[in-house]
Amino acid sequence: MAIDRRKFVSSVGLGLLAFQVDGALVALSPRDAKAQSVPLRVLSAAEARVVDALGDALVPGAAAAGLTHYLDQQLAANSIDCLLMIRYLDVPPPYAEFYKPCLASVDAASGKLHGKPLHDLDAAQRDDFVGVIQRGNPESWGGPPAPLFYFVLRSDAIDVVYGTADGFAKLGIPYMPHIMPPSNW
Repeated sequence: MAIDRRKFVSSVGLGLLAFQVDGALVALSPRDAKAQSVPLRVLSAAEARVVDALGDALVPGAAAAGLTHYLDQQLAANSIDCLLMIRYLDVPPPYAEFYKPCLASVDAASGKLHGKPLHDLDAAQRDDFVGVIQRGNPESWGGPPAPLFYFVLRSDAIDVVYGTADGFAKLGIPYMPHIMPPSNW
């Protein structure tokens, strides 16, 4: 379903994002983009595995909700339109220069701590790893500080999993936006 500019602008208010599919802009939720295997534009397959594994360790359900596709779509978009937490922390764009070194560092640090990449760790080892990056930079960490990356990626995962009317309902919290969106994502 290709969309024109007018439909795209109105769709953004619904919680949909513009994904490039076969050369056309398509309005999809991150979950739908994942389900349709929309090709990633910025993140590599290895980086996507890290986002899925760490995202689920930080916020259960983040991978299924399409965190990787959300992150990739936002990194490919114009930084002025970016919805990622990093934009609000006064970090200069391009934001991929923040995420990519951190994603590479996750597997390097996981390998140093547990002898294997994060996606191969069991739940207890992943929880241990999350505790380590929450407190400071583990050995083999490169790029921006690990606690900052923890905060940013966790915030992004929360946005994807719980930043909708359905997400609020899962938490048992009334969804009371100033303007109710016509549909959920």
